[in-house]
Amino acid sequence: MFGEKGGRGDAREGMTLISEDAFFHGTLVVKGSLRVEGAFEGDISDAVDVEVGAKGRVIGNLAAETVVVAGEVVGDVVAARSLEILPGGRVTGDIRAPKLKIDDGAFYEGACSMGSDDGKARRRRSRAEGTDTKADASQPADTVS
Repeated sequence: MFGEKGGRGDAREGMTLISEDAFFHGTLVVKGSLRVEGAFEGDISDAVDVEVGAKGRVIGNLAAETVVVAGEVVGDVVAARSLEILPGGRVTGDIRAPKLKIDDGAFYEGACSMGSDDGKARRRRSRAEGTDTKADASQPADTVS
């Protein structure tokens, strides 16, 4: 993306562009790739790749396989593969991605969760092994699982 190493050339074939002078308000379900150079307010979902250009601004939640931010995102970001915030890029909101790169000169404020394991599977494994130190609130205290 942005002509960087490792970008997938085939994803550009189905690229949707919100140009610098465009404003979009609403929900966008993208089955391919999206590049935001203008203003976007709303939620973006199901995308393969999302690029927020240096002049791009997204206010809303964003879900994609890979996300690269050179502009600004105000909202939660869920990236199934990776999230990269480039120099000058800004993300304000919670993020969830197994791979995260925040370059020098980038800004990020919010909570971060890495990996697909939200802790529940870890607790199930611990209970099965008899090493669970956190009580499961869904079961009465006198019940053995």
